[in-house]
Amino acid sequence: MKTALDARPSPIAGQWYPGDARRLAASVDGYLADAALPELAGEVVAVMAPHAGHIYSGPVAGYAFAALRGLQPDLVAVISPMHHYAVPGLLTTAHAAYRTPLGDLLVDSASLQALDDLLKKKLGAGLAYVKNDPEHSLEIELPFLQRVLGAEIGQAAPFRLLPVMVRAQDAHTIQMLGEALAEVLAGRRAVLVASTDLSHFYPQKVAQVLDAEVMQRVAAFDPQAVLSAEDEGVGFACGRGALAAVMWASKSLGANTAQVLRHATSGDVTGDHTQVVGYGAAVFTRASY
Repeated sequence: MKTALDARPSPIAGQWYPGDARRLAASVDGYLADAALPELAGEVVAVMAPHAGHIYSGPVAGYAFAALRGLQPDLVAVISPMHHYAVPGLLTTAHAAYRTPLGDLLVDSASLQALDDLLKKKLGAGLAYVKNDPEHSLEIELPFLQRVLGAEIGQAAPFRLLPVMVRAQDAHTIQMLGEALAEVLAGRRAVLVASTDLSHFYPQKVAQVLDAEVMQRVAAFDPQAVLSAEDEGVGFACGRGALAAVMWASKSLGANTAQVLRHATSGDVTGDHTQVVGYGAAVFTRASY
């Protein structure tokens, strides 16, 4: 008798994105098709993508995930913030898979265990495993990955998932996470996704200034500067830890170029510029010879 898969049920399908599989596939495909990418500087190691509801951030997320077209990774590490729980440090799912209306994404338990072991060595503490978490910022990226990387509707994705949710914000923890991720992914057909939004609830003109500073630090490929932007009062990214960790991991995996692909705000969608949320897309590449 076949055992039912222990998949994390989606708490946001039908709210943050369409709950119907075909509607979801069509909307994500539309965002991907509308992304007009520049020529990329090399082989894609990682992308930065926003994580608001698809109707708000989807047009920007499309640029990030369009950069993955043609890739066939066997492992995708999605690193996001954790907006819930007071547990310090780093978290992951205790489920065997994530479930979206498009199908299941199996968690790579061996890679997750390897990452946990490395973090215990580097930090003295590993990952906290949680079930039925309500976190949207990791899940919101999954339908894009399913569509751009060739998952058939209703079938398991053709890659495994390495999910990490970040509560810690100190530079040491974040850099050690980046280095540990690089060790786990080295030699694999793998890509990283950093999930983050930018400024929250400022007027459009203020948001553009704050977001421009963060995206400039992303373009400079400076994870420490990204991490410190909020402390300096010059920029804000709610997933700054996730983003900096992915940037450090990308550097360790040989990436040497960061390209900003797109920036917009919720006001560009709603027409209300009084209080907006900023969204950015970027790609991190290594030279291909």
